[in-house]
Amino acid sequence: MGPRGGRGLYVGRRAAALLAALLLALLAALLILAALYGRCRQEAPTLPPSSSSYSSSSPASPAAPSTVPAPGAGSGRRLPRHLLPLHYDLELWPQVRPGQAGPFAFSGQVNITVRCRQDTDEAVLHSSGLRILGGAVVRGLLPEPGAAVEVARLRQEAAGEVAVMELRGRLRAGRRYVLQLGFQGRLEEDLDGLFLTRYTDQGRSSMLIASQLEPTYARRVYPCFDEPAMKATFNIRIVHDPSYVALSNMPAIEVSEMKDENGSLWTVTTFNTSLKMSTYLTAFVICDFDYVTRTERGNEIRIWARKEAVKNGYVDYALNITGPIFSFLEDFLNISYPLPKTDLVALPDFGAGAMENWGLMTFQESSLMYLPSDKFTSRKAMIAIIVSHELGHQWFGNLVTMNWWNDLWLNEGLASYFEYLGAAFVEPKLSLDKIFYDHVVQPVLREDNEIGLRSLSENEDKIKGSFSLMSLFDSITYNKGASITWMLSGFLTEKFFIRALTSYLKEFSFSNANQDDLWTCIQMVIDAQNEVELPASVKQIMDSWTCQNGFPVLTLNLTTGTISQEQFLNKKNENNTDSYNNTWIIPISWMRNGSSQPLMWLDKSSKVFPEMQVSESEYDWILLNVNLSGYYRVNYDQLNLKRLARLLENDPKAIPAVSRFQLIDDLFALTQFGYIQIETALELTKYLAREDELFIWNVVLLNLVPENLESTLKNYEVYPLLKKYLLKRMLPIYHYYAGLIRQNVDALEDDYFAQVYLEKLFATACWLGLQDCLNLSSELYAKWMDQPEHKIPFLIRRTVCCYGVAVGSDKEWNFAWEMYNHTDSTKEDKDILLFAMSCAKESWLLYRYLQYGLSDSLFSSNCTSIIILYVVTKDIGHRIAWEFVTEYWPLLSERYGNELLHDVLKVMGRFINTDVQIQELQVFYNATLEEDERVATTLLLEFTKFENMERRELLIRVANWLQKNVDD
Repeated sequence: MGPRGGRGLYVGRRAAALLAALLLALLAALLILAALYGRCRQEAPTLPPSSSSYSSSSPASPAAPSTVPAPGAGSGRRLPRHLLPLHYDLELWPQVRPGQAGPFAFSGQVNITVRCRQDTDEAVLHSSGLRILGGAVVRGLLPEPGAAVEVARLRQEAAGEVAVMELRGRLRAGRRYVLQLGFQGRLEEDLDGLFLTRYTDQGRSSMLIASQLEPTYARRVYPCFDEPAMKATFNIRIVHDPSYVALSNMPAIEVSEMKDENGSLWTVTTFNTSLKMSTYLTAFVICDFDYVTRTERGNEIRIWARKEAVKNGYVDYALNITGPIFSFLEDFLNISYPLPKTDLVALPDFGAGAMENWGLMTFQESSLMYLPSDKFTSRKAMIAIIVSHELGHQWFGNLVTMNWWNDLWLNEGLASYFEYLGAAFVEPKLSLDKIFYDHVVQPVLREDNEIGLRSLSENEDKIKGSFSLMSLFDSITYNKGASITWMLSGFLTEKFFIRALTSYLKEFSFSNANQDDLWTCIQMVIDAQNEVELPASVKQIMDSWTCQNGFPVLTLNLTTGTISQEQFLNKKNENNTDSYNNTWIIPISWMRNGSSQPLMWLDKSSKVFPEMQVSESEYDWILLNVNLSGYYRVNYDQLNLKRLARLLENDPKAIPAVSRFQLIDDLFALTQFGYIQIETALELTKYLAREDELFIWNVVLLNLVPENLESTLKNYEVYPLLKKYLLKRMLPIYHYYAGLIRQNVDALEDDYFAQVYLEKLFATACWLGLQDCLNLSSELYAKWMDQPEHKIPFLIRRTVCCYGVAVGSDKEWNFAWEMYNHTDSTKEDKDILLFAMSCAKESWLLYRYLQYGLSDSLFSSNCTSIIILYVVTKDIGHRIAWEFVTEYWPLLSERYGNELLHDVLKVMGRFINTDVQIQELQVFYNATLEEDERVATTLLLEFTKFENMERRELLIRVANWLQKNVDD
């Protein structure tokens, strides 16, 4: 299960000083805003966001069950260890018939065999939102005298998410007992626990039931010991409508029939006994799907999906790669997959994105479906990465599970590492290292730099009580966990790393582990060989990376050969109470004059490396952290930077592509955080005319032309200089790809980064006014207008549609409107066209578009706010959109409340440079907002003004530098 994180705007030092002066008021204001405007969202895998160097009841029976309210995930208490579960006999009965209107409920019975470890007069287990039916029973495993213990009272504690069975006698240590409970719950459409979802298949409406139990939703489905270390085996039986098929973790061993009290017929599917596993991995799907199947090394693999999708071959690709990835992981780890079958189910609606349930993995269907007509690899790559991640979990998470959620990275970080190895195995044309650094390492380096962020592994005591476990499913756990694993594999060498992982998996199979257990397994492997020498124990090295937040920046002095380290933090705030005193044990891979050098270690705050002292020759240069093998940034002295800049201009290939990517990203990050001046970073962009790697160009453009500032940059004197400077360097790579777009776009079907990042390159070229880009957009758009069946290449479709409308007239706009309303238009097409229609350069067209947005007959209500926000971000649209919002505010406020105003103000804030502009906005919101909201908004606008003033000063410096270098 997984998310990828986001990034905030860079806040400058002077702006920060203002913020400090207003701190108390602003904190209060932000609390108000959070209450007013806060949005709830599911965590899900996302692409790396942009960055900027300029920016900072009813149920089964007639009476509905009276349920205990279910708090949010992770609010329950830890269970006592008096009882340990050994085995569950579980029956689930969702009372759902096809076409039934609802509301719905489910009922069930669970018999839990436990071992008593300590005498106790109560049995405590998890239960949330369930109604316990009848009387709970505690009996001995065998019908012997004194084995049964009477239950005096069953108490449910909603806050702790537990059910407490108060007993009249005592359970005795060493004995086994069976806890018997009947239960009932609501079947909601909330995508958590056991849920119902509706979808359309082959033109008819259908329903299915599925589950999502991680992290703590199993207790919403059946009373259980819902902690990852309380593993047990399961016998599962599902009662369901005969028209559906039921799936669970293990293969079905019997399908029978039964009648309910009304004489209605139901099907009963019984499944084989499971392996020992955690409750969050139990899974249930009841559906009317079809499947495709193949067998790999005795493992029956089935991909389930809507009948229409199966018939059209949409899941064939997923089927074709799942078996090979399984075999790859088995061979790589030298441990066989222990289940006889694997089901992968494509759910039309699924909040978690994907879930690794043992033997029954569930996916959002878009994560599993590939259209056979799609020639391009980026879609395949995404599917391969997601499938590989969940398959990696079959070992890391399912076979060996973290002891508690504080070490979630042992599940998610390791699975995130293996997802790229598995994907590269089935798609060998993917540039594994480039994709890993671009999608994993670089995004988390952009986030993992604030004092308030947590460490990768937290103290177990911190992850309990009201702490939301869902907050752990973040980019720190996934991306930092994968990055640290990559670094670990690098300095151990893959041979010893995999040997250690195999030892770890075998030692803790069907059990649990914490990160110290992993370190111990690695240490044992290291101690048994003499090829790899470490400066300290594995635990000492790795705890420095997992037990403190953030990461280091290394500063290299070439004259003395000194390397120092400090935590990479914004220079405006260097307070840190970290118990590790901001010191890491750092592996340094390095290169001198193009030759790789032996690995070095920095195990103190500063150290002299005589090997890194350079001569006076301008051709003597040093490169640290080659290919981003370590999780840190590097700050070079001016001498080395000048030599690297000269090298890049003369022979850019002398530096590996990933290291060029890293060098540029590090420099812009160092600029943003006050370590170096912007001019230093700009010096390393001079060579870009010779740069042919799109993923490197992408990181350059995200820093120099961030999407959230495109409309405002045109208001600064830097724009014509930036236009001249960038276009001169962009032309070679632009013309290469423009030629392929015109003549042979199919040649790009294996170019992953073209499919991911070509859009940004072309959008920037058109934004900078490159005539060939504008002409190409007009040509492709006109061809589409003449022959609508011939789609614009998807690699640049958004840009072409935008600029096709922008350079055209109402004719082009009207065609976009016509195609938006075309019945064959996909959701993706509609999203692109919604955006494109906001690109018009005629004011009356934008105003008409906004007027259309108010019409319920033309747009669904949620589109209106999207249209407004698209228009307000355009250079000529922000005033038009603002005037439209003020004119129609009563209607808009009724539909969207103040949240829309907040979003619009955030965009308008980019254009604020003076008090007069703030006062203009105040006139409006003083009449529409409550006093506390006005205070909060005023403070944020003041803060934005100072940020904009600081940005203006920065852009003046950029303009001065460009003035001197634009003709170089």
